[in-house]
Amino acid sequence: MSTNQSGYPNPIHPSQTRIGWIGPGIMGGAMAARLQSAGYSLTIFARTPSKASSLLSAGAELASSPSALASKCDIVFSMVGHPADVRSVIMDPVSGVLSGANPGSVFVDCTSSDPALAREIALEARKKGCFAVDAPVSGGDVGAREGTLAILAGGEREIVEYLSPLFELIGKVTWMGPPGSGQSSKIANQIVVASNLVGLTEGILFAKKACLDAEKFLEAIGAGAAGSKVMEIFGERILKRDSTESGAMEYFVKDLGMALERDKENDEVAVLPLTGLNRQMFLAMVASGDGKVGMQGLIRVHERMNGFNSN
Repeated sequence: MSTNQSGYPNPIHPSQTRIGWIGPGIMGGAMAARLQSAGYSLTIFARTPSKASSLLSAGAELASSPSALASKCDIVFSMVGHPADVRSVIMDPVSGVLSGANPGSVFVDCTSSDPALAREIALEARKKGCFAVDAPVSGGDVGAREGTLAILAGGEREIVEYLSPLFELIGKVTWMGPPGSGQSSKIANQIVVASNLVGLTEGILFAKKACLDAEKFLEAIGAGAAGSKVMEIFGERILKRDSTESGAMEYFVKDLGMALERDKENDEVAVLPLTGLNRQMFLAMVASGDGKVGMQGLIRVHERMNGFNSN
């Protein structure tokens, strides 16, 4: 990859910028498809290649490893499950992105991951003459398909701005600060989403027990202070008992767990009693076998506790 005199990569353009994508799942696949539709050439790495079938049929190339992918690409996005997965695909000394990247490459991790790991990756990337941005997203599968995600970016501001032609295709980016700031912002985002989701599902449960029309109830309160993006995304899905995977609950539990952990770098911990309670609700959903279901499935936990038939 060529760079300009300032050391930053040359401008992004579909005719010359090669994009790599690691993790074409429900969210990642939709985001990658938007880049592909805009004319960018994609190289994909997927542990389960069948998940990349639509991208491959549209002309994407399949790489044998993250390292092989990085050797062919200027910008590499990753959207995987857990921090351990991020560490593996980026930092594995043999197969990771860093082992195959060319100087001047840019790594963009969209996974909800550990802020400390994001800082570590940014440091290692600079040692190789590369750049790294932690850019987790919020907005669910709908936002991924429609290109309306909130992108919370941490890293060098100039690099975040450099990536704007790509970010604009998948949502609205906000530079949150230095490396790790994007991940810290996403954890805080999940704290807010969790409380909204628990409140929404409890409200629907109460409305049902009061023999209200749940659909009319949501329509009525949506215009008032109780209305929220969470309601827009999940309200109808909750009422329709949608059981598809769309922001799987097991990942949400992971995110809230990071919020409750002690900061190993500063030996500090935030006291978050409501987040701890919310996480227990989501753990109950996972324990009952619904860990792969989208967040709308939380209503089942409330129904079981209240004697409703949750089938």
